[in-house]
Amino acid sequence: MIRKTEKEKLKKKIKPISWMFFDVDGVLTDGSLYYGPNGETLKRFNALDGHGIKLLFSHGVKVGLISGRDHPSTRVRADELGIKNLMMGTENKVKAFNKWAFDHSIDPKLCGHMGDDLPDAALFKKVGFSASVPNAPENIKLAADYVSEKAGGKGAVREIVELILKVKKEYA
Repeated sequence: MIRKTEKEKLKKKIKPISWMFFDVDGVLTDGSLYYGPNGETLKRFNALDGHGIKLLFSHGVKVGLISGRDHPSTRVRADELGIKNLMMGTENKVKAFNKWAFDHSIDPKLCGHMGDDLPDAALFKKVGFSASVPNAPENIKLAADYVSEKAGGKGAVREIVELILKVKKEYA
């Protein structure tokens, strides 16, 4: 439950957001890696999260992915959802994000980021709104502006999407 004063602060952070970035492993997925008999890895994505991303697009909020891993299944999923802004295989998320923001002339405070680990917490300090998942380490949750009730890969992204759109008064 969010207290009223915290709710007002949260609204002020969310209202100007025009870009939302998501980590992949642990946020769009549950963080598990599935290995096939030939050593190939697979990831499991949540359909509700995908529809949530489409909702953001339809309400004028642009979406990007920023991940420490560059995996073919992530690129396929991004393509299915129409996500064009990908920062994949990124060792330093802050450096990659700063370059992206500079190249696109975007104020970082107009961006949000949802992540679940140390590289994300560093990025939380740069963006206007940050979110994490309940399965993240405690220090990451403490660094975030908001922690979803749903776990990564199990509707957490959809929850954040609905929060953003409700604050922007574009979701019932």
